Amino acid sequence: TVIMIAAALPLALLLRALSGYLNSFYVQLAGVRILEALRTDYFRKLQLLPLSFVQGKAAGDLISRGMSDTGQLQATLTTLASDGIKQPVQLLATIGTLIFFAFSDQGVWLVLASLVLVPLAVLPVRYVGKKVIKRAYQLQTSLGTVTTRFAENLSAAREVRAFGLEERETQRFADASRELITSQIKIAKYVQALTPAIEVIAALGISVTLVFAYGTGISESTFVAIITALYFSYEAIKKIGAMNNEYKRGVAALDRLEFVLQAPVSITDPAQPEDLGRPRGDLAFEQVSFAYQPNEPVLREVSTRIPAGTVCALVGPSGAGKSTFANLVPRFYEVVEGRVTVDGHDVRALRLADLRRNIAVVSQEPVLFNDTIFNNLQLGRPDATRAEVEQAARDAFAHDFIQNLPQGYETIVGERGALLSGGQKQRIALARAFLRNAPILILDEATSALDSDSEAAIQAALKKLMVGKTVLIIAHRFSTIRDASLILVFDQGRIVASGTHAQ
Repeated sequence: TVIMIAAALPLALLLRALSGYLNSFYVQLAGVRILEALRTDYFRKLQLLPLSFVQGKAAGDLISRGMSDTGQLQATLTTLASDGIKQPVQLLATIGTLIFFAFSDQGVWLVLASLVLVPLAVLPVRYVGKKVIKRAYQLQTSLGTVTTRFAENLSAAREVRAFGLEERETQRFADASRELITSQIKIAKYVQALTPAIEVIAALGISVTLVFAYGTGISESTFVAIITALYFSYEAIKKIGAMNNEYKRGVAALDRLEFVLQAPVSITDPAQPEDLGRPRGDLAFEQVSFAYQPNEPVLREVSTRIPAGTVCALVGPSGAGKSTFANLVPRFYEVVEGRVTVDGHDVRALRLADLRRNIAVVSQEPVLFNDTIFNNLQLGRPDATRAEVEQAARDAFAHDFIQNLPQGYETIVGERGALLSGGQKQRIALARAFLRNAPILILDEATSALDSDSEAAIQAALKKLMVGKTVLIIAHRFSTIRDASLILVFDQGRIVASGTHAQ
């Protein structure tokens, strides 16, 4: 018998250790898979949301939701998966054991004396849980603010140094970090107070049971069993309390994630899209009104027609509605009233991919991805050959400077093209648009970063490239406006004049 017991004990512990390891490993594996899927879903949703949603939120806060909040949710799910069944079962089992021994030995009165303080142990759990969920939301928000400060500072590194803002930026970051630490300390204060509170209640419960059991003359073996069951029941309550705190933090993280995940996707493909094919580029605006904020219209009942093949310059003071006007064509924003048409098709009746495939956009501040120059150029048309990519670069007068780079077309441009000058980035962005060869071209101050000689050369290339295309040019330079076949003058959201330069 002794030999069998001696052999069984290591075997039992081995099975316990193995099952515990497998449990922990697979719970963590499931948590990592959930985290991967959640972050992918979150990122995918950001790609579908309209520009107005993304531009209206701090980039750092959106990053924090996708990284920190998803990480917190993973921690919550793994904790619940690991202890969500085990601890409640242990609590019920210990209470059941307690009731059995107490009742079988002394009857119902010892049972009541043993359990009298167990419900009180739940009160700290409820109190702390209410406090934690409020503080957890503040914590996640503060973490988003800190991330925003980081992202904003790194994106404006040159301006910070140029204006001597190092101390100011450090102080702003320190203030945000202090708010984050304050939120963390408040959560720690409540969470760390939970265990001592339950332990004090547990000690009182065991003391009451001890005195009552002694007075009833309970047997030693039954008394030991009752005290052991009481101890393990309070241990289970402590762990359930910690699990509840983790759950509350997960709820706060999930609320912040669902703000994005449940946001309506207002710009979608129609149920039965019309076939656009390759359009001629005939654009029309019919009583179009648009506002970023309610009751603050940016465009007011704009009506105009831009025939196919027209080079149309959009001029007017800042904030007059020029960029908004152009952004309504590829449906970056949705009109509030009226409609925008391409070859007579309402843009809302077209599949987004079909519409945008026929439009090339060059922004005032071109964005390049942290990849090779060749891959950045090929974004204009992924199936383009090497020869076509290089020809587009020649048309934009970018081929020569690319060839002079250490790795030529295989040179990594850095984050947002940081390793290139402003003019070089602009030429690559132009070459990307040339490669796309779309029938509709939108240029938003596209030559603003170029010197006079480069601009003159590119203007010549643009003339050749614009043949047969509809072009919207947002510009202030006289050289850009002069050769336009149609000029639309904007003021306070309305077209106040239109015609040729001579007119």
